[in-house]
Amino acid sequence: MELTGPAEVRAALRDVEYLADDRISQVVYLAEQLGKPILVEGPAGVGKTELAKALSTIFDRRLIRLQCYEGLDESKAIYEWNYKKQLLRIQAGGEEAWGSLEEDIFSDEFLLARPLLEGILSEQPVVLLIDEIDRVEVETEALLLEVLSDFQVSIPELGTMAARTQPLVLLTSNNTRELSEALKRRCLFLHIGYPTVEREQEILLARVDGLTEMLGEQVARVVSSIRDLDLKKAPSVSESIDWARTLLALGIDRVDSDVLDETLHVLLKYQADIDTARRELVEA
Repeated sequence: MELTGPAEVRAALRDVEYLADDRISQVVYLAEQLGKPILVEGPAGVGKTELAKALSTIFDRRLIRLQCYEGLDESKAIYEWNYKKQLLRIQAGGEEAWGSLEEDIFSDEFLLARPLLEGILSEQPVVLLIDEIDRVEVETEALLLEVLSDFQVSIPELGTMAARTQPLVLLTSNNTRELSEALKRRCLFLHIGYPTVEREQEILLARVDGLTEMLGEQVARVVSSIRDLDLKKAPSVSESIDWARTLLALGIDRVDSDVLDETLHVLLKYQADIDTARRELVEA
């Protein structure tokens, strides 16, 4: 799909039930036009990963996802060699000269492409999602710089492997640690925060079948009030959607203090937070 401006991006995202604002639409359009990655920062559950999925749909591109975690290294993020297959080839080689054997075992046939290299080598353009980049160590973050700046991967035994097609790259961060200036410099920055009441109501009505405008507004207002409390983890948009679906499943058409008290566990995941919300909103 060829999109000619931010307004068309916003309309296309709406068609796949992702309600983008002007800022999101503009950054996505610029990333596509300039060929730059997007660093999407914000609290967990506000739609960062869903944005990558939505872009995969509207651009009709395969989504390749690298889920980051502490301890992630090059062999899981970029590539590694198929050592078992290499060993079998060495054993089968017998008296073959080592030089030709070495050239053979360090070839594409024995290369295991992980998500980053897979995105680079894809014959068709992909959406490459590097999810929760702030979970990896700084050393691992540095491995991404070549991919993000030049869309290529250097493999000592094979040389530089440049992108066959340019991926649309999104990196997400929950801002649990400060990312390097080098990484930020290579990306367009996009912050997605919690939505306003009106915007959250719009999201709820789009994502929850059978939800009435009145109940959608009540859910959005209550969730907004809960986020204003001093909590360990505020409810995300995805948890707001789950709560709305829960209310419908229970046959509830309006929110009162009893309903809130009985269903707080859907919105909040820590007992201390539930106790705080109950004290501030239910028993007040």
